[in-house]
Amino acid sequence: MTTSSITAPAAAREPRTTVPDPARQRRRRTLARWGFVAPAVVFMLLFFGYPLVRNVVMSFQHYTPKTFFTGHAPFNGTDNWSHVFRDALFGKALWHTLVFTAGSLLGQFCIGLALAVFFNRRFPLGGVLRSLILLPWLVPMVVSGVVWRRILDQDTGVLNSFLGTLGLGGHTPWLTSPGVALLSVILVNIWIGIPFNMVILYGGLQEIPRELYEAASLDGASAWRSFRSITLPMLRPVITVVLVLGFMSTVKILDLILALTDGGPADATQTLGTLTYQNSFVQLDFGAGAVVGNVLILISAVFAVFYLRANRTEGK
Repeated sequence: MTTSSITAPAAAREPRTTVPDPARQRRRRTLARWGFVAPAVVFMLLFFGYPLVRNVVMSFQHYTPKTFFTGHAPFNGTDNWSHVFRDALFGKALWHTLVFTAGSLLGQFCIGLALAVFFNRRFPLGGVLRSLILLPWLVPMVVSGVVWRRILDQDTGVLNSFLGTLGLGGHTPWLTSPGVALLSVILVNIWIGIPFNMVILYGGLQEIPRELYEAASLDGASAWRSFRSITLPMLRPVITVVLVLGFMSTVKILDLILALTDGGPADATQTLGTLTYQNSFVQLDFGAGAVVGNVLILISAVFAVFYLRANRTEGK
């Protein structure tokens, strides 16, 4: 009887498990975050940070067309600032900017809110009408300015022709009279900004629960009382955002005014935006243009802080 030796199979080798290093994982996560953030940071520094710093430095230098290209402009302290602030045109441009911005915001907001409340009720073709109202917002501002300049022309404009057929004169110098030009520019800007206000406010109205209005109706509240006690308080964060964004976009408008009046007649529509353009690119006084530009940046920055605070409050 032969006995065969049986060899026991080797024990299966257990896989080696490595414990990840927490410090290495944290470094990888940090590098990944910076990898996503770095392009945005570089973009902001290159296209926003550098021009901002350069503009501030330029406002303290004596710039001529020659030194603008060579980059060797001597510092002149606060001469540019004192020159701009002593100029009567700066005060006039600042006042026109405030009037233009306040009038535009008031008209855009009131009409936009009225349209948002109107479209908040479901009715046939409501979506089509909302889309049509968006058209002024989609057209480039320069194109809108050129079209409205033809419409408001004193001799060949459509508006004066229409008023003439109604026996209402028809010879109003909408863009060539110092007493009417600023009002005309404000009205055109209101027409352009209505869709933005309507869309944002309409979105806010959609977030208000319908049950609140139903409960108010059962309690005998009128439509005006419901609007005052429900709609406005619930829309307050959205209203703040709309007004702040509207201010920041309106206070620096340049292309529309250039297309309509070019800052005239007799500086009647001269704003800080147009004054910056004329100082820098018409008179080639780059230092004065930088000063006015810095004033605009400072005003916009103040309202940007309000926007961030309002946005944070709405997020809570």
